[in-house]
Amino acid sequence: MNILLAAGGPISKWPDIKTNYDLYVGVDRGSFFLQQKGLPLDVAVGDFDSLDSQEQTDVFDLAKKVITSPAEKDDTDTQLALEMVLKEYPNAKITIVGSTGGRIDHFLANLWIVLEPRFNKYCQNIYLQDRQNTIAFLLPGEHTITKEVDKQYLAYCCLTPVSDLTLTKSKYTLDNQQVLYPTSYASNEFIGSQAEVTFSKGIIAVIQSKDE
Repeated sequence: MNILLAAGGPISKWPDIKTNYDLYVGVDRGSFFLQQKGLPLDVAVGDFDSLDSQEQTDVFDLAKKVITSPAEKDDTDTQLALEMVLKEYPNAKITIVGSTGGRIDHFLANLWIVLEPRFNKYCQNIYLQDRQNTIAFLLPGEHTITKEVDKQYLAYCCLTPVSDLTLTKSKYTLDNQQVLYPTSYASNEFIGSQAEVTFSKGIIAVIQSKDE
């Protein structure tokens, strides 16, 4: 199952969406952006307070299913949508667009979402994408990272303390590094088509990026 979850970040920052997804989920204004892109809208989730009355009407007419939330709540609309999707499709690959490029507090909420216990075990199936970046998340183990053809840079962003971090097959390497606090090993590069990373404890965001 391949799911696109469209949050409400600037549509100008969205990547080119070429994959045929099995399910299209719009989050608040992201639902309207899916409509603007001419993409399907299977489920619309949110309080929709960012839409005017005509935009709401358009979204509700297009969506096959609408799930409304109160404006004042503990979770963000993206958290609600992700929880809903994972309950129904726990093994799905979920690509989130519209999660970057706007308000920093929203971006941090989206980046840190995988640290929550309810989402942590699914994090390796969750991806954040925009025009310049793809963010994947790793749990402890041995991992091979395959280079995206249009991306120049590779970064390992330790979202937590990380134990025994080893980086190989990249321009800059590490050997059993003990990372004591959140750290971004930025501006690394592939030296071939794949790089490798291993670690025994923690959560890492792997970021492939390019200059705009």
